Amino acid sequence: MTSLRTLLVPLLVTVGVAPLACGGSPDRPDPLVLDPRAETRATVAEEPPQAPDPAGNSGPDNVYAATAEGMLAPATQDVPYRLYVPNSESDTVDVIDPLKEKIIRSFSVGGLPQHVTPSHDMSRLYVNSNQGNTLTAIDPATARPDGKPIQVEDPYNLYFTPDGSSAIVVAERLARLDFRDPETMKLEESVEVPCEGVNHMDFSADGSYAIVSCEFAAAMIKIDLERRKLVDRLALPRADGMPQDVKLSPDGQIFWVADMASNGLWQIDGERLKVLDFLPTGEGAHGLYPSRDAKVMYASNRDEGTISVVDFTKRRVVDKWQIPGGGSPDMGGVSPDGKVLWLTGRYSSEVYGFDTKSGKLRARIPVGSGPHGMAVWPQPGRYSLGHTGNTR
Repeated sequence: MTSLRTLLVPLLVTVGVAPLACGGSPDRPDPLVLDPRAETRATVAEEPPQAPDPAGNSGPDNVYAATAEGMLAPATQDVPYRLYVPNSESDTVDVIDPLKEKIIRSFSVGGLPQHVTPSHDMSRLYVNSNQGNTLTAIDPATARPDGKPIQVEDPYNLYFTPDGSSAIVVAERLARLDFRDPETMKLEESVEVPCEGVNHMDFSADGSYAIVSCEFAAAMIKIDLERRKLVDRLALPRADGMPQDVKLSPDGQIFWVADMASNGLWQIDGERLKVLDFLPTGEGAHGLYPSRDAKVMYASNRDEGTISVVDFTKRRVVDKWQIPGGGSPDMGGVSPDGKVLWLTGRYSSEVYGFDTKSGKLRARIPVGSGPHGMAVWPQPGRYSLGHTGNTR
């Protein structure tokens, strides 16, 4: 693995955080207020972090232990297998029967639908339309909209705290994380963040904090979930970087961050918010999806039409799949049985299905314009953390 120390140490500078707000303690600041201009510049950790205690019964060696094949929760056991494709430029959702490889239904939603997100209890799906300022609920049993759209300001993305106590609406254009009631979506608290293009996130194994990408600031931020406070900010080594999807490793030790401009994945120690290393994957690295056995992770390289297969333990690319004739693989998920990786073709108005054993493209389905954060549903797991189907 290429070492960041050799390549980047001469370029890295550490900058201190802003003074504490009134009421803070020099030893244990509470709350910690960060000046948006101040940040921690990426440095290479001297030693790997220790794995935190995992939440729930997922096991110390695999936070995805409850997402293996066949481990469907009661809420998802009788749900038909479908792909839900939000077409950002068409303002529609296409519902695909993946076994027949064809669209069975389409319906209109609010302006600029970005992602389709499962609720924490996995009983429904939400279409996140950030220009339309709505969440459109879908009943997975019928694959149809359920009730009137919920008015929510700027829902670019949607997540849920691991304990299910809060929904987190990622309000990208407003540079906010809005904590909301997970059932009614009523606003509880807004957290303004120094994070231009606030985008994707994932959660620590113990559920105490989240690591969030800042697409247009080449930075990552850390959020204390209990206090709902920004606690740290990390500038990535490349000032022109564009961090995208974030995924915790099965052992809970590191966060993987896809960087579309750096063409690879950063490995980040979430406890100390430090860059450990960088793994090149391909042009336009974008979406990250663990396999059903959590041995590998699939990384979509949107700008070169490939998928890199990353070994979690070895932390290296072990295979690379090519879309015949090219394409723009973006976001999606793995089939419930783990045999197919489904991804949208962001600039190609299509959906791809890859055989996860051979890496061969087995399906190519035309859809609307600008397909983005597709949900593959149902998914194994005890609960949903949001996005396009991050379950644990």
